[in-house]
Amino acid sequence: MTGSLTVIGLGPGDPRWLTPAATAALDAATDLVGYGPYVGRVAERAGLVRHASDNRVELDRARHALDLAAAGRAVAVVSGGDPGVFAMAAAVFEALEDARPEWASVDIRVEPGITAVLAAAAKLGAPLGGDFAVMSLSDNLKPWDVVTRRLEAALAADFVVALYNPISKARPWQLGEALKLAGRHRAADAPVAFARAIGRADEAIRVLPLAEAEMAATTADMATLVLIGASGTRTVGGADGRRFLYTPRSVGRMP
Repeated sequence: MTGSLTVIGLGPGDPRWLTPAATAALDAATDLVGYGPYVGRVAERAGLVRHASDNRVELDRARHALDLAAAGRAVAVVSGGDPGVFAMAAAVFEALEDARPEWASVDIRVEPGITAVLAAAAKLGAPLGGDFAVMSLSDNLKPWDVVTRRLEAALAADFVVALYNPISKARPWQLGEALKLAGRHRAADAPVAFARAIGRADEAIRVLPLAEAEMAATTADMATLVLIGASGTRTVGGADGRRFLYTPRSVGRMP
């Protein structure tokens, strides 16, 4: 008997941002697999077996999900945001490279979700109106020199840059270094947004000039999305004194 495996994006936190397709896949699942806090976001119900695990065992989690599906279960593998952005979809397909014969007929699907960067951008206005790059500052799966080389290239190309996983207890210095690097390519008053826990009860958003953002780097955490504006990113006023951050789609010729 062959089951199914659906990799699901739960979105950034607000249950209204869960897609109908993702909801249907969760409702059909017999088994729920994922990092503990993400599994905890799915409501308990009769008949649903929960398999929660630690954050750093993605491949083991993917193999376990594939084994469950090969045994005939309807498995939902959950990630926050979108499962294809620094999340479990890549781990599932990497695990498939083991080419175990029992996995060959498992029906695998990916259901998209709203990413943290898109949710944060919507709250801010339209900072992703032009070209942008999305990066993870974590060096758990790639060397720090690769992180800085890619970040330097994105900044030099004048992309808006969104940073996931900006800081943790194990690496409290990396965001400060990234913003210092940004200072070589951006003016001191370039806007930097700190968007924390978007879509959750403790949501908080700050927009600071780059010079102040460097000093505020240690106030971020793993729930924070940091967005560094391009040279053309600017603010505009709205109702009740609200300020929106946006990047025009039009770009002048480079000198």
